[in-house]
Amino acid sequence: MKDLLKLDNQLCFPLYALSREIIQRYRPHLDEIGLTYPQYLVLMVLWENDKQTVNQIGHKLLLDSGTLTPLLKRLEQKQIVLRQRSTVDERVVEISLTNMGIDLKKKAKCIPEKLIQELEITQEEIDSIRSIADKILKLK
Repeated sequence: MKDLLKLDNQLCFPLYALSREIIQRYRPHLDEIGLTYPQYLVLMVLWENDKQTVNQIGHKLLLDSGTLTPLLKRLEQKQIVLRQRSTVDERVVEISLTNMGIDLKKKAKCIPEKLIQELEITQEEIDSIRSIADKILKLK
């Protein structure tokens, strides 16, 4: 019988270590454009669809508003996003890209390709990992 408390038998540890490793690999590329990894994630959501509510962004990133709000405030201080209360419901905060935020997309465009090359993995392997992660997270 397997010792289920042995580190080598855990699913959580290699996923945790992999997550940390990938984020670490992003760091030098994101440093070049002045972003942290969580800020990059928020911008990717906004680059897909500009002007979203805090709740919409949080839903897509699996983050609560308590985690997201300070992050968005820092992006606003950097003049990358604009935070505005909805005119329909003042409890709702809408986030949209500034011109600087839109321009950052051009600078960030090469990052995914660079990362794939550095990791030395194929698109098929990426798709496989994503499929399993999506299944566990019930994203698709």
